[in-house]
Amino acid sequence: MVAQTRAGNSAPKRLAFNEKIVGKGLATDALLKKLKALHTELAELDQELVDVNSLSSVRTQLVNTSILLHKDRGVKAYAACCLADILRLYAPDAPYTHTELRDIFQFFFRQLATGLRGAEASYYNEYFHLLESLSTVKSVVLVCDLPHAEELMVDIFRDFFGLVRRDLAKKIEIFIADILVALIDECQALPSEVLETIMAQFMANDAQPAYRLAVQVCNATADKLQRHVCQYFTDIIVAHSHESDSESNFEEIRKAHELVKQLSRSCPSLLHSVIPQLEEELRVEEVQVRLIATQALGEMFSEKGGAELIKKYPTTWNVWLMRKNDKAAAVRLKLVESAKGLLVNLHDHRETVDELMRLKLLDPDEKVRAAVCKVYSQLDYETVLHYVSEDQLRSIAGRGMDKKNSVRVEALNSLGKLYSTAYSEIENNDPAAIRHFSWIPNEILHISNSTQEARLAAEQVIADFVFPLPSVSSASTSKSVDVDEVAWTDRLLNTMNYLDDRGVNAVLLLSGIKGSRPSPYELYLQSCVQHNGGVIDEDEDVVKQRLNNVIRHISRQFGDPQKAAEDLHAFARANENRSYKLLKTCLDTQTDLKGLVKASTEFLRRIELGSESILGTMTVFLRRAALRIVNQSSIPTLIKRVQRADSKHAQTLLTYISKHCPALYKPHISELTKAIADEKNARLVEVGMQALAAVSRSDEALAVNDKRTLERVMRYVLGSNARVAKFAARILVASKEHDDLCTEAVDSIARKLSTAEPDLLVAHTAVLAQFARLAPDAFERKSDVLMAFLVKKLLMVPSPADPVRGSAARILALKVCRNRCLAHASTDTALEVATPVLKMLSTLLDHAGSYSADATDDPKVKSRMRLQAATSLLHLSVVDKFTTAINTNFISLAITVQDPCYNVRMEFLMKLFPLLTARKLPPRYNLIPFLTVHDPEADVKSRAISYVTHASRNLSAAAKVDLFEIIFIRLLHLLAHHPDFSTAHENLQEMAKYIEFYLDLIASSDNVSLLYHLAMKAKTVRDGQSHTYSENLYAMSELAQELIKARAQARSWSLQSYPGKVKLPSDILRALPNPESATKILKTVYLPEETSAWLLESSKSHKPAGASKEKRREPREPKDSKSPPKRKASRHRVNGTTKRAKTARWNSDQSESEEEPSSDDSEQDDREETPTKPSSEREDGSSEQESDEEEANEKKVERTRKPSRKAGTRAKRKISKQVKKKGNHTRKS
Repeated sequence: MVAQTRAGNSAPKRLAFNEKIVGKGLATDALLKKLKALHTELAELDQELVDVNSLSSVRTQLVNTSILLHKDRGVKAYAACCLADILRLYAPDAPYTHTELRDIFQFFFRQLATGLRGAEASYYNEYFHLLESLSTVKSVVLVCDLPHAEELMVDIFRDFFGLVRRDLAKKIEIFIADILVALIDECQALPSEVLETIMAQFMANDAQPAYRLAVQVCNATADKLQRHVCQYFTDIIVAHSHESDSESNFEEIRKAHELVKQLSRSCPSLLHSVIPQLEEELRVEEVQVRLIATQALGEMFSEKGGAELIKKYPTTWNVWLMRKNDKAAAVRLKLVESAKGLLVNLHDHRETVDELMRLKLLDPDEKVRAAVCKVYSQLDYETVLHYVSEDQLRSIAGRGMDKKNSVRVEALNSLGKLYSTAYSEIENNDPAAIRHFSWIPNEILHISNSTQEARLAAEQVIADFVFPLPSVSSASTSKSVDVDEVAWTDRLLNTMNYLDDRGVNAVLLLSGIKGSRPSPYELYLQSCVQHNGGVIDEDEDVVKQRLNNVIRHISRQFGDPQKAAEDLHAFARANENRSYKLLKTCLDTQTDLKGLVKASTEFLRRIELGSESILGTMTVFLRRAALRIVNQSSIPTLIKRVQRADSKHAQTLLTYISKHCPALYKPHISELTKAIADEKNARLVEVGMQALAAVSRSDEALAVNDKRTLERVMRYVLGSNARVAKFAARILVASKEHDDLCTEAVDSIARKLSTAEPDLLVAHTAVLAQFARLAPDAFERKSDVLMAFLVKKLLMVPSPADPVRGSAARILALKVCRNRCLAHASTDTALEVATPVLKMLSTLLDHAGSYSADATDDPKVKSRMRLQAATSLLHLSVVDKFTTAINTNFISLAITVQDPCYNVRMEFLMKLFPLLTARKLPPRYNLIPFLTVHDPEADVKSRAISYVTHASRNLSAAAKVDLFEIIFIRLLHLLAHHPDFSTAHENLQEMAKYIEFYLDLIASSDNVSLLYHLAMKAKTVRDGQSHTYSENLYAMSELAQELIKARAQARSWSLQSYPGKVKLPSDILRALPNPESATKILKTVYLPEETSAWLLESSKSHKPAGASKEKRREPREPKDSKSPPKRKASRHRVNGTTKRAKTARWNSDQSESEEEPSSDDSEQDDREETPTKPSSEREDGSSEQESDEEEANEKKVERTRKPSRKAGTRAKRKISKQVKKKGNHTRKS
C-alpha cells in the first residue's frame, strides 16, 4: 500500500511542474529537459512547506519502467535525483510500495556504481546530489523495512566499497560512511555477508580509501558490531579447527587473526568480546591455534596502544606471558619475537619484559635463545640506553659462548650492532654510553679466545662492527677511495681504552701482526700461482702436494674444514690472475689502508660474481690474512699518539709491531729517526729506538748509517736507560760500521762497569746481553773482564739492599751468559763455554733461585732468578749440543711450572709455548703443560689447556703421535721421579689427577690402545737411575692402566691390543736383565690395596649402561689389574698379527719412536702439514749401555735428588694447600 501523507501546512507550496514525462513519442532531449526542470523545482521545495498532493503525478511517473530503464544516462541521473527529492519531501513516510521502493533503491545504487567516477565525469553534480540526499535525509534506512532487505544491503555495501576505491572527493567518502552507518544502525539483523565485506577491507593497505571507510563505519557503529565481530571470529575458528590436520584451515585462522590485529590498530573498541576469546585460545591443546593466538596478541601488545590494551585486559596479558613456559618451542618463539615492540612501547612494564627475556635466554630450544638475542639487535640506541639494563646486555654476551652456533651468532651480532651504534657517543666521552656499551668489545674478544667455534662468530662481529674497515661506497664508482686513516686508527685506540689485558692480547692476536713470514696465506697464494689451474710444467706432484698441505693446514682453522678445503681448492682451480693480484695486494704488508679497502672490495666482488658458493670461505680467509686492524697506515697516527699522556695502547701496538712485523715501518723510517731525536720525550724515544732496531735487523738496507744519528745512538748505548740502551745496541750491530762501533762501546762499558751507579749498571748489562748474542767478536775482546765482573761481582754476591734494581742487573747478567752460549752454539767451543753456565742455571733451580741451600737472598730476587734460569735453559735446549746436558735436569726444569710464585709459573709457560709451537724443543717438553693440573690459579691451567688443545688439533695424525702420545710413558717416568711422589694412597690419588688431566686432553677412541700399550710397557723395563724409581714407575704403570681402562669403559671405547711397534726412550729406561726379572715384576702388584680398591670403586661408578655388552665384545681384556698373567699375555699380543685390522694410521707409525724413527716419512709429513713452521727437531736420546750398574745409578740419584726434593717440597705444600682448599675430595677416574 501507499503510505499516508502528513497533514499539510496552512499555506503549503504546490509543485508547479505539470508536464508529462511518460508517454509515447517523447524524445530523449525533451524528456531530459523536463526532468532537469522537475529536479530544479523539487530541490528548491522545503519538506515542511510543500503540498505533497501536488507531487502525486510526478511521483507515479518517476517509477515508470520507461524512466528507470531508460537508455540515456542523463535521464536516469536526473530521475534518480528527482526520486531522492520525492523521498525527502515525503519523509518520514514513503509514497511507494515495498516493491517500488526496492526498485528505486536498486536504481539509485546502480546509478552511483556506474556513473560516479570523478569531478570531470558526466552528470557528476547529479550523482553528488543523489549521494548527499541519501546521506543527509537518511531515506536509505527504508531499505531495512523491505522484504529481502539483507540482499539489498549486501549489494549496497559491496557497491559502496567498490565505489570508494575510485579515489573520489573526501566529502563523498563522508556521505558514503553516513549511509552505511545509518543502514547498520537501523537494521534488525546485520547480514553476515555485510560484515564479511566490511572485514575484508581491513586486510587491504591502510592507505586505501576502502580501509579508511571501513574504519569510519566500524568506529561509528562499534557498540552494535561488537557482538557480530565476536561471532564472526568464533564461526571462523570453529569451522576450521575441526579439521586441524589441514594446513589450509590454519591458514584461514591465521587470516582471521591478522584481521584482529588490524582491528586492534584502527578499531580497538570492536574487540571487546574478541580479546577474551583470544585468551581462551592460548589455553587450547592444539599447538597451531596457541601459536597463532600468541603471535597475534604479542603483536597487539607491541603496538603503540599496547599499554592501553594491557590496562583493559590484564588477565589476557598475564595468560599471554605464561606462554613463556609453553611446552611447544614454536609458541615460546612467537612470544619472544614480539618482544621488540614490548621493549620499545611498554616502558611501564619494563621489569616484566626484562625478566621474560632473561628467562628465555636460558630456554632449552636454541631457536628461542637466538630469537631473544636477535630482538636486541633490532633496537635503536636510545631504547637500549634508557630501557635495557647493562645486566641484560651482559646476559646476552653470555650467550656468545652458547653450544649452538645460531645462538652465538645472534648474540654476538646483537652486541656488535649495539656497540657500532653507540661508538660515536663513546668517542665523544658520553658517560652514559661509556658505562652502558664500552665493555662490549672486551666481552667479544674474550669469547674469540675461548673455542674454535666461538672464535669464528666473534671474528666476524669484530670485523663488521668493532673494527670495521672504512666505508667503500666510492670504490665502485671511482678509482680513488677516500679513507680517514686517522679516524680508523683512533677508533682502535679508543676501543682499547676499555679493554683488559686479555682483551688487548686478543686484539693483538687478531691483528695478524704476529706470525711467521711468509704466512700460510701467502704460501697458499704462491701455491695457487704455481698450480696454474692444474696446468703444471715441472714437478707436478710436488706442486700439488704443497698446495694440498697448505690447504689442509689453513682449513683446520675453519668451522667446517671439509667445506673450507673444497672452497680453497675451487679458488685454485679457477686460476684467475686478477684475483691473485688483488689477493697479493691484500696480503702485502706494505699495502696502505686505501689500497687494502680497494683491493679487498674488488676481490670479494669478483668472487661473488664468479663463484658465489666460495664467498663465505674466502671472506674469512681474507679477513685473517690481511692486516685490517693495524697496518702501515696506522704508524704515523700511533707515533703522534705516543706523545700524549694517555698513550699506553699506542705504545703497546708499536711495541708489538716492532717485535713481530717491523716491515710495517719501512715507509716511515724518517719519522722514527725524528722520534728518537726528541730526547725530552723518553717514551717516544724508547718506542722509536725499538722500532728502528727491529726494522734494522729485519732488513739490512734499512739499517741506520747516518753519522749524526749513529752518534745519538751511541749516546743512548752508553746511557742509563736500560731499554733504550738495549735497542740502541741492536741498531749499532745492524749498521755498516758495526765492528768498530760495537768494539768502542764494549771497551767503554768494560772501563766503567765496576764503578757504575745502579741504573747505569743495569743499562750496561743490558747492552752486554745484546752484544754477547749479536756481536760476539766485539764482546769476546773483553769477555774475560766482563764475565769475571758479572759472575763474581753480580751473580755470586748476596742480594743488594735494593732488590728491584739489584735483581735487574743480576737477571741481565744471566742473559749475558745465556746469549754468549747461544752465540757459540755453532763453534767447537760451544760445550766449553756452556758447561759452567748450564751448571750455574741448574744450581739456581735446585736452590730456589740461590747458589746455595742456606742463602738468605730476598725472596723476590730469588723468584726472578729462578724464572730467568728456567727460561734460559728453555732457550738453550733448542741447541742440540746442549740438549743432553740439560736433559739430566729436565725434571727440575719441568717442575718450575709448579713454582710457589704465580708470576714464575705463568711467565715460564708463556716462554715455553712459543718454542713448543715452533717445534724448537724436543717432544718431552710437551709434558710440562700437563703438570699444571694442581695449579691454584685457574688461568695457568686454562692457558695450558688452550695450548694443548690448539696444538693437538692442528697437527697431523703422525705428528700428534710423536709430540703428544708417545710421550705418555715419559709422563709416567716424570711422575715416578716427581719430588712429591710416594706410594701412600692419598699421594697416589693426587698423582692420578696428572694422568686424568693428560687423558682428558689427549685420549680418544683412536689412541686409547696406544696409551694403554705404553702404560703396560712401563712394567717391562726398568728405570735408568735406580731400583727405587723403577718401583715408582711400576706403580704409575698400574695406576695408568686402571685409569685408562675405566675411561674406555665409561666411554664405550674399544680397548684392543695396539697393533704397532713402539721403541721406548733409551735415555730414561733400560731393558730388564733377564726374563725372570720380567716375570717377577709382572706378577707383582705395586699399588697399595687401598688404591686398588679405590680404582675399582671409581670404575664401577663410571660403568655405563652398555658395559656388559662391551665386555662381551672384548673377552681378551683382564677384569682386574691385579691379574699379572693376563697382563703379560696382553703384552705378548703385540706381534703385528693381532685380530684388530690395522688402520692406515697405525701402519704409518708402526716402527716409530721419539728418538729412532724407522723412516723420515713422518718428519716430512710434519713439515708439509705446517708449512710456516720449521721441521721438528729430534730429541736426543741417551746412548748409555744396558749394562750400567745399579750402584752407580744409586749414587747419581743421591747427588741429584736433594735439590729436587726442595723444589718438590714447595710443590707438595702447594698441592696440599689446594687439596685442603677443595675439601680433600678425590677425583674419580
